[in-house]
Amino acid sequence: MSESPLKDPAPADDAADLEPRPGRVRKPIGWSMIVIAVLVAVSVVLVWRRDGVDGVLEILTSDLELFGGILPRVLAGCLLGAFLAEILPHEKVSRSLGPNSGLKGLLIGTAFGAILPGGPFTAYPVAAALLTVGADFGATIAMVVSWTLLGYGRAISWELPILGTDFTLWRIAISLPIPVLAGALGRFVYIRMYPKGAPPS
Repeated sequence: MSESPLKDPAPADDAADLEPRPGRVRKPIGWSMIVIAVLVAVSVVLVWRRDGVDGVLEILTSDLELFGGILPRVLAGCLLGAFLAEILPHEKVSRSLGPNSGLKGLLIGTAFGAILPGGPFTAYPVAAALLTVGADFGATIAMVVSWTLLGYGRAISWELPILGTDFTLWRIAISLPIPVLAGALGRFVYIRMYPKGAPPS
């Protein structure tokens, strides 16, 4: 009896496509953390020399209370970004906001940033999630800049009642092209810094 022919193994590219993309490894201690720690240590010494231990403890207690109030929002924002990175379809995000999305990707990022609610605890985790699932630097920069300049929440809550309708509308109209230009510049610079698409370490 002749043996049945063995099936060819699946191509390596197909197997690689099925595997989840590894996320970027974030170092818990980087140069920015070291700089901040040094500045904190210098500040502690200066306050201690001027106000003694009581002055240091007063500032520490106040900051711990502030940290306790902010921590739930930070946790909620980080969880939102993590879940979005798992929920959003990588192919669609890459097609709509990826390096080859052109002007359309920058406009989508700008529109998304303008309607994105919440503060920095929402915006930055969402931006990190978009980068993880295939959005490029240009579209993500456009989203963050748009959220900063065009966010409807601040316009409705602060600008309209304090500065009036005319100022708010003119300010938004003048700011409209800035996220697109910033995203285009970010994409231009990124492509030249990382021509092979290698993400920064």
